[in-house]
Amino acid sequence: MARFENDDLTDAEFREVDLTRARFVGVVMQDVVVDGLVTNLVVNGVEVGSYVEAELDRRHPVRLLIRSDDPADLRAAHLELWDTWAATVSRLRAMPAGSERRQVAGEWSALETLRHLVFVHDSWFRRCCLGSPATFTPFGLAIDGVPDDDALGLDPSAEPDLDEVLAVRTEQADELERWLADVTPDELSSTAPVPDGPGWPPYARGKTVVECLRVVLKEEWAHHGFCVRDLAALDV
Repeated sequence: MARFENDDLTDAEFREVDLTRARFVGVVMQDVVVDGLVTNLVVNGVEVGSYVEAELDRRHPVRLLIRSDDPADLRAAHLELWDTWAATVSRLRAMPAGSERRQVAGEWSALETLRHLVFVHDSWFRRCCLGSPATFTPFGLAIDGVPDDDALGLDPSAEPDLDEVLAVRTEQADELERWLADVTPDELSSTAPVPDGPGWPPYARGKTVVECLRVVLKEEWAHHGFCVRDLAALDV
């Protein structure tokens, strides 16, 4: 177990770390930013996670639609997320040339974020919801730790431009919209038809179709928030 005592961690950055059951005792935390999966967080004896979740739901009602089991709600969530992204892409196009490739504080650029969402669709929707064994879009961008880029069909050297990525994004959105128009509650609650053999995500097997779909929608929502945050930092 790591232990930090009387250490100055001012301006420290913890990225992709697991802080499960971590304890912070007698600490000073001012101007701290936490982005991640946060549950059962107790601050000075008060569990604050539920307050955070309620406030996020108030600010972003689409989160309630994403958690629904009703196909109509899930369709509405997808359309709202797509419209939100469309507005942000329009904003991005109005910014100085090359803004889509600029990073803020080491985070993905807007273009990299969109490429990651291409990967999310290929993996969590096409593979897990549709049961497709097809390789992924070559310029899709995976998270660190995803093995066997070549086996998945990914090309780490790919350098697509914004229009190329958006064209694939539109195809994927149309595919998801058509599927959502016909999917039934029974199909959503059924076990995801994840193909046999290796592939990403390996931990999807045994999940339901709607659980896999929610990953796609949650990723769309979360990464849009990150993208808007960083565009605001660039657009000053």
